[in-house]
Amino acid sequence: MERPPLMSGNDDIAHIEEELPLQDLPLDGWHRARGARMVGFAGYHMPIQYEGIMAEHVWTREHAGLFDVSHMGQLGFSGEGVDDALEILLPSDIKGLKPFRQRYSMLLDEEGGILDDLMVSRLGDGAFGGADIYMVVNGATKYDDMGWMIEHLPDEVVMNHMDEQALLALQGPEAGEALATLIPETADLIFMQSGLFTWRGVPLWISRSGYTGEDGFEISVPAADAALLADALCALPQVKPIGLGARDSLRLEAGLPLYGHDLTPAVSTIGADLGFAIQKRRREEGGFIGHARVMKELADGPGSKRVGLRIQGRLPAREGAPIFAGGARVGEVTSGGFAPTVGAPIAMGWVSLPHSAIGAALEIEVRGKRIAAEVAQMPFVPHRYRRKA
Repeated sequence: MERPPLMSGNDDIAHIEEELPLQDLPLDGWHRARGARMVGFAGYHMPIQYEGIMAEHVWTREHAGLFDVSHMGQLGFSGEGVDDALEILLPSDIKGLKPFRQRYSMLLDEEGGILDDLMVSRLGDGAFGGADIYMVVNGATKYDDMGWMIEHLPDEVVMNHMDEQALLALQGPEAGEALATLIPETADLIFMQSGLFTWRGVPLWISRSGYTGEDGFEISVPAADAALLADALCALPQVKPIGLGARDSLRLEAGLPLYGHDLTPAVSTIGADLGFAIQKRRREEGGFIGHARVMKELADGPGSKRVGLRIQGRLPAREGAPIFAGGARVGEVTSGGFAPTVGAPIAMGWVSLPHSAIGAALEIEVRGKRIAAEVAQMPFVPHRYRRKA
């Protein structure tokens, strides 16, 4: 989903845009008490790192990291015809979404540009806040998203901004073992499955998902109980608090796009290689906003494509760096940095379709110099989601 505030180096930290006045997350004091370096992002004070981005990245790949993503928007939908209404807004199959399952989807504008990417779940019998559908949208766009949806939803469908909920992400190969220590029933969840659980009398909506490429969970918890849960998790030997800087480097290695950088209203679902989010029935039936562009690009191909890039040497390419094939500029880097697990700089960018094949030789201009790069298969680090019980 959206880009946390930056990865791999203090040079980036200086460029974070602070919006004033900044709000505090429910766990603001908790982060500060643990020595977090706080920065402004998406209108909030956010923890970018505790002991260092590199160390936190490696810990999450080897053990389990706890991320605070409470800035993101949590929305509940209910009312007559909610599935039909959401199938106009989203290109994904909502009617076929089974209880306690979730899907990755997007909001598209009338021209098929991406307004946001998101996760959508069916709650089952109003199990969580009385809603039928639960959605998590990006923090930087959540108010725009809500405005867009209110404009296009019928009066019979009610949207509730669940701003009394915090959101934590527990990620890493030992995340399942750690969470099962507190809530044994979560051991039965598989990737993209969710459920309502109770811990010490606190209701928790938990999905087995995340944005690091590792096994893990996202946990919606009442804001008043977030510190209690965070303390219990970080008391386990597998778990440490991790800042959003490492979340960025982790998701880049996993080949996952972030809204506002790799995804924008200027780019398309098919070019972004996100066609998997549009199931067969929706492609055939259409009826969603932006359908015409999706179908045209499925038939004719997009003009440009999101690709992964492996970079020679040690110099990382950052967002905005131009990409060349010979003397012709063919694209632009949208996110990049040093990848600790890969041990080399990597990037993601958009390039014109003729230069997007795996193995294509390109050059990226960094600090006035051209450095060699190659279009690479993504993810750079294999996903380790728990897909089977």
